[in-house]
Amino acid sequence: MPITTSTVEPGIVTVTVDFPPVNALPSAAWFELGDAIIAAGQRLDTHVVILRAEGRGFNAGVDIKEMQATEGYDALIAANRGCAAAFAAVYDCAVPVIVAVNGFCVGGGIGLVGNADVIVASDDAVFGLPEVDRGALGAATHLARLVPQHTMRTLYFTAQNVTAQQLLHFGSVQRVVPRDQLDEAALEIARKISAKDTRVIRAAKEAINGIDPVDVKTSYRLEQGYTFELNLAGVADEHRDAFVETGKPKSATTKGA
Repeated sequence: MPITTSTVEPGIVTVTVDFPPVNALPSAAWFELGDAIIAAGQRLDTHVVILRAEGRGFNAGVDIKEMQATEGYDALIAANRGCAAAFAAVYDCAVPVIVAVNGFCVGGGIGLVGNADVIVASDDAVFGLPEVDRGALGAATHLARLVPQHTMRTLYFTAQNVTAQQLLHFGSVQRVVPRDQLDEAALEIARKISAKDTRVIRAAKEAINGIDPVDVKTSYRLEQGYTFELNLAGVADEHRDAFVETGKPKSATTKGA
């Protein structure tokens, strides 16, 4: 199953994503992922959720090939709404969500990680938003929760990645470990949370969200509005088609300058 939920220890539930080859999720899977996370948190015997992935990397964002193979804007709308739902599920989950990031975490992966409560990563993990290279926008809201403001802008405008070690320096990643120790690192933190009174922890999660200086859901939807504009203008299709055909970003041109 591409998205599975299991109780690994009393009080600790894992939600695992496995969409070979790179965990680029089709639109329906984003909704499924969000539903799985919310459902896990609604169970009163769940004290903490670990979101993890199998395969080469944690998450490669949306399935661009699906989007380009669909006529009209239905796939785009579904992907955008699905991402918003999955990101919100991590944020709104009734219990803390720990993300265990292996390999690459790009595009939509940043939305999941940026909304998480605790982040652990393998020592080969990289994080980034290639959105501008795909003719789209989004998840700057979540990247800004991982790095300082001007670093976020630089990474966003250049579509460069940041390493797990750099995020450890910024304090957004709690631990960086070899990949074969990643699951255990997440479990170590999960056990500490699970040992607490879940009634207090659930109240704490809601309270911390309540004092957040940025409304992450509204902020992200605002970003998506600009993505719709780029699609209506035909700009996004140019970049996505180039990526599907070559696997590389569309070369810069003077068109529209």
